[in-house]
Amino acid sequence: MNIDSEYIMKIEDTADTRPILIVPYMWIGDFVRGHTVVRVLKQRWPDRPIDLLATSLCAPLVDYMPGVRSRVVCDLPRGRLAVAKQWQLAAQLRLANYGTALILPRTWKSAIAPALAGIPERVGFVGEARFGLINRWRWGEKALPRFIDKNAALALPDGAQLPPEWPVPQLQVPVEEVGRWRQANQLGSGPAVALAPGSVGASKRWTYYPDAARLLAEHGLDVWVVGGPGEKALAAEIVAAGGPRVRDLTGTDLRNGILAMAAADVAISNDSGLMHIAAALGTPTMGIFGPTSPYHWAPLNGLAATIQTRTVVPCQPCHRPVCTMNDHRCMRDISASDVVGIAERVLAEAGARAAH
Repeated sequence: MNIDSEYIMKIEDTADTRPILIVPYMWIGDFVRGHTVVRVLKQRWPDRPIDLLATSLCAPLVDYMPGVRSRVVCDLPRGRLAVAKQWQLAAQLRLANYGTALILPRTWKSAIAPALAGIPERVGFVGEARFGLINRWRWGEKALPRFIDKNAALALPDGAQLPPEWPVPQLQVPVEEVGRWRQANQLGSGPAVALAPGSVGASKRWTYYPDAARLLAEHGLDVWVVGGPGEKALAAEIVAAGGPRVRDLTGTDLRNGILAMAAADVAISNDSGLMHIAAALGTPTMGIFGPTSPYHWAPLNGLAATIQTRTVVPCQPCHRPVCTMNDHRCMRDISASDVVGIAERVLAEAGARAAH
């Protein structure tokens, strides 16, 4: 979608071609959401190149984001300022002659290198009292209802009204690259379901992935378990339950996860980064939600199915990383047979659309 001119409340300098740097949140799902900010900026300034700061983990995502010129990869340690690395990053940024930096996180740490680099316009919420580090202050962050509203508002002129809808994130993987990936992993051409059983926070992890894998395999579907090294043990459990049609595709390279989600016919995921990747790729995606709210955290792209327990759980949503009440009922009361039934419906609907 395009943001109508009524939401751009001042005349832009259309001759401006200075590059823009976006400093996004570095969690995978939040990084994917950051592509909405890219799309808003490209509507506002079509001729200004846009670069993204990225960690080594998130860097492969940039290769599939239309409208992004390049990535600046830097792994700043969590929990400390790392002044020497900030100076090194600032020196790298200075060489790029950025005219604007959009600093999405509200932390001091995220704003240091753009300030040291002398980027003339540094836009962000005041956050942790970042006077001097941010020189185009924005206020009212807490009044914005969703995470995406807080981020994408920074790409609009100060004071602009939020649009009724934001442009959705997009990831575009060439068909040839998907084909090479399937061949390299010796995967067949039949319909496949990608399972993403991981997440940040144990409470967001659905209980019955092994049972779902077994049922999907019994119904003649290939099943791929996708995730990072932290999901290796769980992947082994899922493979053991599901049998030879189930493959462990977890690994250390996020690119592998991106390609798996691009190749799959349907993705079943917890509220996690891989859910946002699959949705941004256009893969029919089923999101399983327990302690978190789909309104706040589901992909803007929309889901083929939003799955929540039909049981009333009074503490839901709690947004806690670990369940401290009700024995994780918000996830435990979602059965494998229900999820598999929904997956088969989603596959049938996707097949019908492809046939037309």
